[in-house]
Amino acid sequence: MQTEVVLCGHDLALRLPDQIVTQMGLREGQRVEIASEDGRFVLILAPSRYVLADLLKGTTPETMREAFEWGPDKGRETAS
Repeated sequence: MQTEVVLCGHDLALRLPDQIVTQMGLREGQRVEIASEDGRFVLILAPSRYVLADLLKGTTPETMREAFEWGPDKGRETAS
């Protein structure tokens, strides 16, 4: 399979054939790592970046109490 090197602004870019895009599950804006080894390009999917707000979605004080053993209440956190 061959592709073309094109000018994109001040950089050179490669057009990826649809077959490769589909096989790797690539999408626009996705981050990848690129390296050269022995005259070849190696393209690696970059690890996902997590957003704290997404990770904590649905978390409530009650679910946090259930997730951890905090020990007995002391001081101001005790219910009056």
